[in-house]
This record gives sequence, C-alpha cells and structure tokens, in this order.
Amino acid sequence: MAKQNDSFVTDEMLVKYYELNKKKKEIELEMNQLKDTFHDYFNKLVGPNNKAEVTINGYKLQRQMRKIEKYNEEVTVKRLEELQMNDLVQMVKKPDDAKIKSALQLGLLDEKNLEGCIVTSYSPAISVKTLTPR
Repeated sequence: MAKQNDSFVTDEMLVKYYELNKKKKEIELEMNQLKDTFHDYFNKLVGPNNKAEVTINGYKLQRQMRKIEKYNEEVTVKRLEELQMNDLVQMVKKPDDAKIKSALQLGLLDEKNLEGCIVTSYSPAISVKTLTPR
C-alpha cells in the first residue's frame, strides 16, 4: 500500500483507466454474446436443462447445469400449517422501512426514538468519465 506522501494521480493514469474500462465493457458484451450462442447451440443439441460438452480443434466447450431447489414459501407454509407442523415455519420479525418512514412523516414516531437503530455502511466505487468526446 502506498504511503500518504507517495500517492499521486496523473492524467495518464486517468486516461489508461478510462480506456481499459471501455475495453472491459466491450469484451464483456462480446463474451456474453458468445455465451448466448453457446447456450443456443447446446439447447438445440441436448435440450435446455442438460449439461453438455464439445471439443473443437483442441478446445473443450462445456456447459454445466446447477440445479437449485427451494420451497415455494406461500404454498409450503400453508401446507405445513394444514399439517399442524407450525414448528417447521419460521416467524421472521424485521423492521418495515416504508412504514417507519411513513410514521416519521406523519409524526407518529420521533427520530430520537430510533437513535442507535440505523446502520450506515459505505462502499467505495471508482468512476472515470471523459469530459471531452472521444
């Protein structure tokens, strides 16, 4: 990590970052188009939910399939309640942001009642844009 007095930003660095980011977006777009083509190929070859592979000129193209199963919350909760298996149903308590904001606006709740309740987090992001057309 650079020391405080060793840090500097140059116009060359900004230009390089901007150009690399532009190339990255172009590459990601092209790769996504190729992936779509590969999925279409495999869909026609073996169907949409099957894994497959093909080898062409020393390159192996594979499609893996991840199967994800989860319970339909509404249907499962209803069924478990019908079976009187309420211990298998979670009761989740969490603040309703929209209702809290409304209560604050209507004066039903005072902000000082919620002191220490708000958690703030920050996530740094870098953006370099050109101010002149390129």
